[in-house]
Amino acid sequence: MNPHIVAIFGGAVSGAEASHQLSQRGIRSVVFEQNALPYGKIEDGLPKWHAKLRDKEEASIDEKLSDPHVTFVPLAKLGKTIDFQDVASNWGFSAVFLATGAWRDRPLGIEGIDDYVGKGLYYQNPFMHWYNHYHEPGYAGQPLVLADGALVIGGGLASIDICKALMMETVQAALANRGIPTNMFDLERGIGKVLEAHGLTLADLGLRGCTLVYRRRVKDMPLFPGETDTPEKLAKAETVREKVLLNAQSKFLFNVLPCHVPVDQIVEDGRLAGLVLRETKLEDGKLLEVMGSDKPFLAPLVVSSIGSVPEALPGVPMKAGVYEVEGGQCCRLKGFDNVFAVGNAVTGRGNIKESVEHGKSISESIAEGYLANPDGTVSEHFRQRENVVSASVDALAERISHMRPPTAAQRVLIEERVKALHNATGYGGSYRAWADANRPLRLEQLLGLEGHG
Repeated sequence: MNPHIVAIFGGAVSGAEASHQLSQRGIRSVVFEQNALPYGKIEDGLPKWHAKLRDKEEASIDEKLSDPHVTFVPLAKLGKTIDFQDVASNWGFSAVFLATGAWRDRPLGIEGIDDYVGKGLYYQNPFMHWYNHYHEPGYAGQPLVLADGALVIGGGLASIDICKALMMETVQAALANRGIPTNMFDLERGIGKVLEAHGLTLADLGLRGCTLVYRRRVKDMPLFPGETDTPEKLAKAETVREKVLLNAQSKFLFNVLPCHVPVDQIVEDGRLAGLVLRETKLEDGKLLEVMGSDKPFLAPLVVSSIGSVPEALPGVPMKAGVYEVEGGQCCRLKGFDNVFAVGNAVTGRGNIKESVEHGKSISESIAEGYLANPDGTVSEHFRQRENVVSASVDALAERISHMRPPTAAQRVLIEERVKALHNATGYGGSYRAWADANRPLRLEQLLGLEGHG
């Protein structure tokens, strides 16, 4: 029996794949998950219209975490339930992997604007968590109030998802006011088609739609981050980016305002009532703000979707918004011999539709097919993430083999502390039973549309 035991923080795509790769080598792992379920952004960030893909990916995680070499610990959050320094230095693990992902939204960058979170301002991560779960009976999260005419600040595929969700919610509510029932799954096929079937337009419903605000040109949007090192490649990438956005707009009827950045807030009656936007321009490849071009844009809601970074954890060194690692050291955390970062914790990319492989971009066929086959697009990137983690663990396994395994006393200590955490949450030791008991009610189940999505 392999004597090594590895602690893994985060049980989603990267963490589950790391545990799987270790299991294949006979190495035990303890997977600490901050939530009841380990699915990460598959559950809370991947929009719920991807129902079939969500179920498929979660089943894959279930399979990996059910391996007898893996011990699952739910509701164990670094910095709260567990002290990072204590785990890294005192528990006795051979190594510690940080696969905690990227959950903290990048700040919008306007002084004082975060005072209005929940008062006309939402950030992407809590917005999508609410959107994916608010239909559940007994949902205990803070309710979000949506409105027509919202501004979405961003520009990537995740921003398009925010626009889609806003448009489907506002259109569904407006149709319901006319006595026309519909649901997310119908609207996700195309809002325009649904309205056309009823002889209606957005204007007929009294809606103007949300507006996606991007700081650069449409053809610069990160919808196809492929190679652009030749004029031909750049031209093709720009064409694909414009095509992806145009297709999204035609299906979901949102507006786009390129070449603008938010520079100030508009506040009325203690709420955010809009933003002051400034024009931008490109000169010699540099993005410049056009001074004197500021204009107020009133909006009942602003959603910031400008990216995610790993959450700051006590004792974990960070640099430029990601965990600081030693160069050329298999993503070894700076200042630690046995702690390694994997997945979004080191790349800093929170958008699960983007490749998390360092320097690797999505293919043209995937980018062009995003709207025609979004499940295939997202699934491809899950596979890319797994491949990156698999390669990382392959290198790390060699390093672990030369590390000191836990002593008999340390193994007992690990087991005792894990048991205490299990007792505190009521986890009975069966991962499958726990996952089945804690899986939330799905919208398709609520609508009687099992197998939909």
